[in-house]
Amino acid sequence: MKAVTIPSAGPNPPRAASVDVVLPCLDEAEALPWVLERIPPGFRALVVDNGSTDGSAEVARALGATVVREERRGFGAACHAGLTAATADIVCFCDCDATLDPGDLVPFVRRIAAGESDLVLGRRRPESRGAWPLRARAGNLAVTRLLHRRTGLRLHDLGPLRAARREPLLALALTDRRSGYPLQMVVRAADAGWRIAEHDVPYHPRTGTSKVTGTWRGTWQAVRDMSGVLAEGGGAGNSLTRAPSGGGAGVPLTGAVAPEAADRPGLLDAGAGADTPERKGTRS
Repeated sequence: MKAVTIPSAGPNPPRAASVDVVLPCLDEAEALPWVLERIPPGFRALVVDNGSTDGSAEVARALGATVVREERRGFGAACHAGLTAATADIVCFCDCDATLDPGDLVPFVRRIAAGESDLVLGRRRPESRGAWPLRARAGNLAVTRLLHRRTGLRLHDLGPLRAARREPLLALALTDRRSGYPLQMVVRAADAGWRIAEHDVPYHPRTGTSKVTGTWRGTWQAVRDMSGVLAEGGGAGNSLTRAPSGGGAGVPLTGAVAPEAADRPGLLDAGAGADTPERKGTRS
């Protein structure tokens, strides 16, 4: 079903944003004020309402966000509706449950704008032991190991906080509309030779109950969705292009690029730090 964009009410027309932040939302009225007040200046919040019944859309609109309605349920459906509704050159993604601060996207955007990376991912560092439940960490660890086997990328996390340029993202032709969407983005980007980097970000206890990892069953379903993504054949993205950092026509992506990373997943480490460095060459 087609997504519907609902501009925020107000006396002034919306200004063109330099960066769009896609915020998939399902019943997050309680967390929205915290999240939206942390949107950086010059960034536009695109709250994608995925069938909320708690007034999330009204809360978002009242706080100045642009609301996109996506009736097809699914995390990937909401994310992709936001991506297609975005108009800025750089698009970010962030959860809407107050676990992640959209203000932490600023260094991500700097890397993309400077042409240093094609995709920047947030490596979550829990602020407290209860911020990241064991079942969620176990599922994340399993998927990152499968990702390494599939692509050669040594990532610590497949968290939802990320940034890339809009046109190359659309060119990836992502099809998953459930929990596999974030992983499919990374897999197809890796197949296309994108430069992928990690950046440490604080991870806070969420407001409300997770729709995906709130139960072992939900976590297992997410892992199943992602396993299907990893079963995709490689090489599908060889013809993808990305726009150079200065704008203009796309140029072919060449070479396989992966971030350096320590062998230990380090999922329980605390604190935040610098980007994971990248290297060029054939993936191992």
